Amino acid sequence: QVQLVESGGGLVQAGGSLRLSCAASGGTVSSSAMGWFRQAPGKEREFVTAIWSGGRTYYADSVKGRFTISRDNAKNTAYLQMNSLKPEDTAVYYCTAHLRDYNRYVDRTAYDYWGQGTQVTVSS
Repeated sequence: QVQLVESGGGLVQAGGSLRLSCAASGGTVSSSAMGWFRQAPGKEREFVTAIWSGGRTYYADSVKGRFTISRDNAKNTAYLQMNSLKPEDTAVYYCTAHLRDYNRYVDRTAYDYWGQGTQVTVSS
């Protein structure tokens, strides 16, 4: 059973940057798509970004040009570099892996493994 652990969240001022990490253990995710979702208070969990094993990436329109997803397959780890952060980016950020249907990468139910989340708070 793959376990995902996120780190790197915190409090940052608007315009600042954070880098999240997602370390996988208990199995390899090197051949699996990985992604990040986020959930703000009172809202549904929403897609942020995904990366295929070969490096192809997808982004939600709300973060395009500001966020960058990457991965190090040798380390079984994915990263999310977040720049130009806005108060509306405040949420719990969840790492996910093992996408079952590549046509549904924005659908949280299409992924098998989830981390426990890390809080990102952007102050205005």
